Amino acid sequence: LHARYVLNLLHETRKHLKQLPNISHVSTCYSEEVTVCGDLHGQLDDLFLIFHKNGLPSPSKSYVFNGDFVDRGKQSLEILIVLFTFLLIYPKEVHLNRGNHEDHMVNLRYGFTKEVMQKYKVHGKKILKMIQNVF
Repeated sequence: LHARYVLNLLHETRKHLKQLPNISHVSTCYSEEVTVCGDLHGQLDDLFLIFHKNGLPSPSKSYVFNGDFVDRGKQSLEILIVLFTFLLIYPKEVHLNRGNHEDHMVNLRYGFTKEVMQKYKVHGKKILKMIQNVF
């Protein structure tokens, strides 16, 4: 995805998240399900498998992602792009909780910073700064 679109997505995600309270309450009635996921750690195939088995986020399919989206795997940035896009499309059905890997120092140690810089050589620093702002 072109850096301009990534930065735009990050900007819109930040705008949306700033409007939310620090703690989100997610509830369902007995007829609805919520899929809770955690620790994707850059494994895009795992995210696709979850969507394949449970369905894509939609007004009838809610998700809670419990952080640790990035680091270790090779497609952390793609996971953020997918999750942030679904968050903006379905803000009442997609909930993102920050994990300990959504942190600048942890990203330096476990590979996310390097991944972004390799994928976006020209705009990598700007993208990373905006991601840290979103985190």
